Formats: sequence, structure tokens, C-alpha cells
Amino acid sequence: MAFDPRRDYPLGSERPDLVSTPGGLALDELTLDATLDASELRATPATLRLQAEVAAAAGRSQLADNLRRAAELAPLPDDTVLEIYTALRPGRSSAADLVSWAERLEALDAPLTAAFVRDAIRAYATRGLLAA
Repeated sequence: MAFDPRRDYPLGSERPDLVSTPGGLALDELTLDATLDASELRATPATLRLQAEVAAAAGRSQLADNLRRAAELAPLPDDTVLEIYTALRPGRSSAADLVSWAERLEALDAPLTAAFVRDAIRAYATRGLLAA
């Protein structure tokens, strides 16, 4: 059955067949008794992209954009995501530092997040929030 973002929300109850853990466990395989690694409790890029479709169909474009970027970041190691977060804090990075992050993100197959970082560079420059 094809996914319909207007009808198939919430995914977990309406379309559990579309939700799985990063290791491939189906939603119905997750129980309170299951022994799982913490990484199995994360949203997968596929689920985040489906949630983005739901948000877009509901007219919530900013949420959809955030979910699409989250889908790009989901496969990255936690320390990398934390480094990006820290670099984006106002006054923490120079324009060159952020350009370097944007290029790194593109190489990591995260073009939407790279564009977000480039937008931040422009916004921070306008507001004087870039480090020297």
C-alpha cells in the first residue's frame, strides 16, 4: 500500500510496517522485555523523511524542513552532531569555520544541513555573531 501522509499519520499506529529501528527491527518487535542497545531507539532517516512528508502535507513547512535535515544527521556519530551544534552557537565560529562545516556536511551527504549552515553564516554576519 502506498504511503499517504494525510491518512497514514501517526505512523506508529496507522502504518507500523513503515517504522523500524536502525538495526531493522520492526515496530512490533519492540517490547519492554526486549534487550536493546540504545542506538536501536533512534529514529531512522527513512522514518524522519516520512514524518517530513506528513508535516508538509499538513502545511507545516518549517517542521518538514527540520525533519529532512534531521534525516541527514541521523546516521552521523553523536560527537559530530554535537560539534555541529556547538559550531552553530552564536559567537563560537568564524565564517571560515562554518564554511568548512558546510563543505564537510556536503561530503557527508547532508546538503540541506549544509545549506542551513550557509544561511546561518549570512544571518550571523548581518547580526555580528561570527567569531573573529
